[in-house]
Order: sequence, then C-alpha cells, then structure tokens
Amino acid sequence: MSELDVLVVDDDFMVARIHTQFVERTPGFRVVGVASTGQAALDDVARLRPDLVLLDVHLPDLTGIEVLRRLRARGDDVGVLVVTAAREADTVRAAAAGGAAHYLVKPFDYDDLRVRLESFRAAHAALASGAPGQDDIDAVFGGGGAAPAPAAPLPKGLSPETADAVEAALAARGELSATECAEAVGISRVSARRYLEHFVARGRVTVRLQYGGAGRPERRYVRG
Repeated sequence: MSELDVLVVDDDFMVARIHTQFVERTPGFRVVGVASTGQAALDDVARLRPDLVLLDVHLPDLTGIEVLRRLRARGDDVGVLVVTAAREADTVRAAAAGGAAHYLVKPFDYDDLRVRLESFRAAHAALASGAPGQDDIDAVFGGGGAAPAPAAPLPKGLSPETADAVEAALAARGELSATECAEAVGISRVSARRYLEHFVARGRVTVRLQYGGAGRPERRYVRG
C-alpha cells in the first residue's frame, strides 16, 4: 500500500510544524500541505486530494466543524482526524456526526497521534480491494463481528442521555480520565466516574492505570 497523503490544518504555525513532524515520523504517511485557515483547508483538499486531514477546530475564519460540514456537503469523503483543544460535548458530537475518523485533544504526545494514524491506515487498507469482507467492514467501523448485547439497565441516578454523551466522548477520544470525561460532557468528575465505572462493569470499557509522579496512579478509561 502506498503512502497516505495528509493535509495539516492549524492556525498556529509552531503547532502545525510539530504535527507535520509527528505525521512524517509515522511510516506510511506523508504531509502534502499545511493550511492555516478554514477556506485554505477547503481549497487545499480540492487541489491536493489528500487521504487524511488533521483538522483543528479553532481557525480564524471558519471553525473546523464548519469545514467538515462543507466537505461532506460537497460530497468529499476525505478522512478527517480532528485535533483540537476543544472539549465541549457539542463539538465532539458534531465531529462524530460529520464522519470524523478520530478526535484527539491537544496537547498530545506522538504516540497518541500515531495510534490513531495507524488505525486510520488499517481502515483505509481494509477497503482497498473494493470488495471488503465482513471483517474488513468491521475494521472500518471499529466493531467486532458479534451482535451487540442488549443494553443493561442503568443504575439509579444515571440517565440514558448522559450515558450516551459519555460514550460519544469516549468513542471520539478512545481513552479518557474521569476528569477529561467530565470536562467533555459538562458533568461533575464524580458523576463521570460513575458512568465510566458502570461501563467497566458491563465489559464495554477497560481501565488502564497511568503512573506519574507521587500519589495514586490515574485511572484511564479505554473504549473496549
């Protein structure tokens, strides 16, 4: 499979430079352009025909969400990986509704981006044959072949609407702490942890302990 072309979109040239270096450090990817505005991004996608766009949300003219909507409205199905400091639940939902492949919150390390780039490349490769099998289709949609189990009733005090928002935030990010989830959804950290631990108990989320400095390790919730 040939290298995938990437367009980096960010109005901060230093951040764009770092993201460019991250992409070019990852085997199978190359940066073909850098845009600093939403309109420039739209023009560059039409001109360069990249496979993937690393798209910031906060741009000087259009929001990244508006760029995503305009791309889809004109029938452009280019892959989009949203990379932004925006954590609002509405923004996460809009990115998911627009068909973003992933949603990565700044600041992040190289490995955080690499994992998502490799996931995108695997999904892209799964469709390369033009006649994918079910396993290939599952790889694109990020699911397994088994039918999902019926949803378990939520414990008292947890609402389906907030549970859906927590799952959407986790799906967009792939991994969250309770604090990050609370900020993304707009609820308290204690409430966020209750929802996340419920998903852990149902086998839909796993826990990774992240060790840092002094004190207890941070519980990181990973989408199953």
